[in-house]
Amino acid sequence: MNRHDIALIGFGGVNRALAQIILDRGDDLATDLGFVLRVVAITDLRLGSLMQADGIDLAHVFAMTDGETFAGMSGGAAEPQNEYVIRNTTADIVVEATFTNPIDGEPGISHVRAALESGKSVTTTNKGPVALGGVELNRLAAANGVTFQYEGSVVSGTPILRFASETLTGLQINAVEGILNGTSNYVLGQMESGMTLDAAVAEAQALGYAEADPTADIEGSDVQLKVVILANEILGANLTTADVSRRGISELSATDIVEAAAQGKRYKLIGSAFRNAAGGVTAKVEPMALPLTHPLASISGPTNAVSFDTDLLGTVTVSGPGAGRVETAYALLSDIIAIDAHQRAQAEVSS
Repeated sequence: MNRHDIALIGFGGVNRALAQIILDRGDDLATDLGFVLRVVAITDLRLGSLMQADGIDLAHVFAMTDGETFAGMSGGAAEPQNEYVIRNTTADIVVEATFTNPIDGEPGISHVRAALESGKSVTTTNKGPVALGGVELNRLAAANGVTFQYEGSVVSGTPILRFASETLTGLQINAVEGILNGTSNYVLGQMESGMTLDAAVAEAQALGYAEADPTADIEGSDVQLKVVILANEILGANLTTADVSRRGISELSATDIVEAAAQGKRYKLIGSAFRNAAGGVTAKVEPMALPLTHPLASISGPTNAVSFDTDLLGTVTVSGPGAGRVETAYALLSDIIAIDAHQRAQAEVSS
């Protein structure tokens, strides 16, 4: 049976969840998917770096105590030597799940570039490298005969990108719009019930929906990155964040939202991209008061949804979880499945 050795760059919630899935469901996955998954490298800010070509004992890693590092293990070091591990690991797939940097995409872009240059395929949930370096990185992947996959960079485990490229094949997609940030969507829902913005954000933080610094969610910069990805991937644009106008929800008051509800409308933070009359693509992020008949108006809580405007089917809407460790880990798994399919196709061509 075919096997994929993987390197986990970052061992926070998402990559830990992927490792747990491999540990718990490895045999079943092998039966279902036709290939075995084996983790051969891990890097982490807290734990350090670990490379074991014969496979890492994940049960042992999960049993490590607070303060313990990989330094005491064969192939281990106390420091997270990310780029060294990426270039020298025996893995054929690198899973990049470090933090998103909306300014320059680093260190994620460098991690992905190093892996592709080393002849390794990459899957990432990191929006930064995709939105800010996607064109370059996809070209680099093609030049090295590997693939760069990033399904989880937009709507977590909900397969928006693959849905558009595979399920909607044969349709012309003229526009795409969506609720792409679960935190802001939850906050707007609470404000509709009369809460202030600050109180709603505090509640979202208490529930784990919002970070300690919720600026990227509330001011729309998180959605801005995702809109760049959607516009470039689905509409064939070549946008940067500078091309996407942005307004967040901080300008809205609870009174604005309650008044909209009285008029049969509901505010949502919408990220959109559409083909304009000049033949280009216009993209923006803004709070919009949608009529209740709009397919995105009924999306509540931390759920995300994307609507595609097509020539033959009209509007097609897909909704699902926009966050969550296990849900996002599934996106990584779906990318690994796509990488396996690509490798098998290449092997058939070569034979």
